[in-house]
Amino acid sequence: CEEAVVPLLGELVGAADATLEVAAMNSLTVNLHLLMAAFYRPSAGRAGILIEAGAFPSDRYAVASQVRHHGHDPAEWLTEVAPREESGLLSTHDLLAAIDTLQDSLALVLLGGANYLTGQVLDMEAIARGVRRINSSRAARSEPPILLGLDLAHAAGNVPLSLHDWGVDFAAWCTYKYLNAGAGCLGAIFVHSRHAADDGAYPRLTGWWGVPHAPGPRFEMRHGFDAAPGAAGFACSNVNPLMVACLLASLRTLRDAGGIQAARRKSRLLTGYLELLLHEEELTVPRAAAQAQPARCGIRIITPADPRRRGCQLSLRVLPPP
Repeated sequence: CEEAVVPLLGELVGAADATLEVAAMNSLTVNLHLLMAAFYRPSAGRAGILIEAGAFPSDRYAVASQVRHHGHDPAEWLTEVAPREESGLLSTHDLLAAIDTLQDSLALVLLGGANYLTGQVLDMEAIARGVRRINSSRAARSEPPILLGLDLAHAAGNVPLSLHDWGVDFAAWCTYKYLNAGAGCLGAIFVHSRHAADDGAYPRLTGWWGVPHAPGPRFEMRHGFDAAPGAAGFACSNVNPLMVACLLASLRTLRDAGGIQAARRKSRLLTGYLELLLHEEELTVPRAAAQAQPARCGIRIITPADPRRRGCQLSLRVLPPP
């Protein structure tokens, strides 16, 4: 039944062929583990994973455990790129410079598309383009590529995405934040079509739900595993139909409202209006006690001021009164 949500999810994340590149299954961290089980292929001297400092804790737990699972030490092989001190935000230049510098020891880059704490939306297109450039040079030297994965928990349903055109290798997201499907609801994955049939190079963990059905031999109960091509081949177990119903209702509502582009236009106006009110009410400036006025805390907006670099979130840091 989960096939019902796949076309709508594909539109949301910019898949070229949703039936090949998108699958709905499990929850976010489980899906990240399944994807990394295939696409994190460490070797001698090349076991590194690069993430952003300040990533959602579950992402860090997952990548660190993958490094340990392969017999390596995260203290040596897990690199975290820190935000710039003056802005508290991640820099595309810094991320790409780190990937370039560490390319000979990196097997995987896994980044959050939108940061849960600051609300910063990474320039995913520029990062993917930079990784492709590095990989092009590596291919000319017959060296293996660095794969790029994205955690879109705070980006899917928040900002427009073009995963296929950007050339992202894989991505995973949940649906209970900006897709309003309810707490703990169904997650989803994207696997670029170039990986649709390369399980020889990137072997998947498998289960019976990864065998195609209607048409397909899933219920023939064959001894051999006949993998569904693309993202669907990563499925292991059947999906809860009640979760599919919740997600389908939410996705149809978003579609009927004009889709992610219409939601994004409205989001930018509403978020900008909230920012304007905070400034107009002088809430962004701490105030000392004066005459009959009590002292007042101030609020600093730590989310990027550029609407292109944020979603519909404003993160606020409370400043004490002078």
